[in-house]
Amino acid sequence: MKRPFAAVVLAAGRGTRMTGQKKLLAEIGGMPIVRRGVEAALSSRAARVIVVTGHDAASVRDALRGLDVVIVHNPDYAEGLSTSLRKGIASVPVEMAAALVVLGDMPFVTPQLIDALSATQEANPEALIVVPVRNGQRGKPVLWHSSLFAELQGIEGDKGARELLSRHERNLVELSVSDDAVLIDIDTSEELKQYTR
Repeated sequence: MKRPFAAVVLAAGRGTRMTGQKKLLAEIGGMPIVRRGVEAALSSRAARVIVVTGHDAASVRDALRGLDVVIVHNPDYAEGLSTSLRKGIASVPVEMAAALVVLGDMPFVTPQLIDALSATQEANPEALIVVPVRNGQRGKPVLWHSSLFAELQGIEGDKGARELLSRHERNLVELSVSDDAVLIDIDTSEELKQYTR
């Protein structure tokens, strides 16, 4: 049975490691990085796509114009990634069975990957967390069962939910993938150049 899930795209960061342009608005293939990830989520089975904005929120909204997403602003974005994660999870409708947390700077995530993560959770009733793995390395996005939402909202500081992965290792299922997309995020101008030549 297919269970509804939401995609939460974190797009609030300042992108301070990239010089000369705004990271999430930099284009790959003629499209802003943040829009690529959001469009992938919209093309998946996700029942709701929530985008958390923060730094330069107006520009991010403009980059997503015309897309059927729920935009949630995080005024506390400067305090770290956890504030955006908490804001996004708090915005997931109660009827959602899970939330897929997508980083806004991962431009190569596909709808097929998102749906495969959801299908893996559906096929494994014990799975509270589903993580994509490429060549033995865990990547993103990560799918979280709704029973963990309260713990996700308890995370503080400039970090994601890595500690929860360890805490719930027994209920974590890894999905082996053949695509490097789960390991690629764009943080610097040099990394961007690799994909815009």
